[in-house]
Amino acid sequence: MCILASMSNDPIQKWKVLKEQDVSPSPWFPLLQHTVELANGQIIDDYFFAPLGDVVMVLAITPNNEVVLARQYKHGLGEILLELPGGMQQKNTTILQSAINELEEEVGIKATADELIPLGKIANNPTKTRQITYGYIVFNAQFNSRQKLDPTENIEVITMPAPQVVEYAKNGKIWVTDSLNFILKAALIYPEVFGLK
Repeated sequence: MCILASMSNDPIQKWKVLKEQDVSPSPWFPLLQHTVELANGQIIDDYFFAPLGDVVMVLAITPNNEVVLARQYKHGLGEILLELPGGMQQKNTTILQSAINELEEEVGIKATADELIPLGKIANNPTKTRQITYGYIVFNAQFNSRQKLDPTENIEVITMPAPQVVEYAKNGKIWVTDSLNFILKAALIYPEVFGLK
């Protein structure tokens, strides 16, 4: 690794948290105010960020080499979007079990822990949110259960050939960050599945 430029010769250091205050407007949107000391000694007393909680996503591939997608309305953007099935880590549940639960609840695919292969983790906006999204891939996914949707969910389940999903990622028809990242990462790891070999 070659470092080409740096603002100073000092090594990068973590900030020190001097004070933390919960200023959440509701339990559904946590918000913290930190007073922090930077490495250079400067104090910032109004650093706000949201510890939103971790997320799981599952890239399910059917025996016919089709990717299972969830088409649903997302109120934060006011858009109907194509995504991988997933959701927030459930209370008192591991990341892996949450992934298994979300896959069944959102698209009606029941899988076991040994069928889910980790794709790693990503952070969307680590400057202002504390949220890690964990991805999994499962092959030979079967529609062997039924959707169990939350009151705010209305999900259309779509299957699409894996190579076409890569095209959707390339041309901007799939543009939700975590879904896009896990689709492209899976395509790098399993190029033959996505028609890249």
